[in-house]
Amino acid sequence: MQTTIPQQIRSFIIDNFLLGQDSGFGDSDSFLEGGIIDSTGVLQLVAFLEETYGISVGDDEVTPENMDSIDNVSAYLRRKLSSSDETEGSAVRERVTGGKA
Repeated sequence: MQTTIPQQIRSFIIDNFLLGQDSGFGDSDSFLEGGIIDSTGVLQLVAFLEETYGISVGDDEVTPENMDSIDNVSAYLRRKLSSSDETEGSAVRERVTGGKA
């Protein structure tokens, strides 16, 4: 079964910031307002996104609109992945889906 972007982000947040305990936060809940992650945690999230999805996140892209909820991060990733050229996008899709369409 293919893991979706929101599932991957949720797993990362739970494993790295909630000690493996899903506190039941929603996909639209603010990470910062909910005390789920702090500003240092946002930097860890950015590093995860860059490594996992093969993207580069600019300093000007590290905003609440892009990084403060599962929904925001997922939408940001979709925009980044769709704006990459086809060759780069194929390589990223391969990593995300494990070669499955």
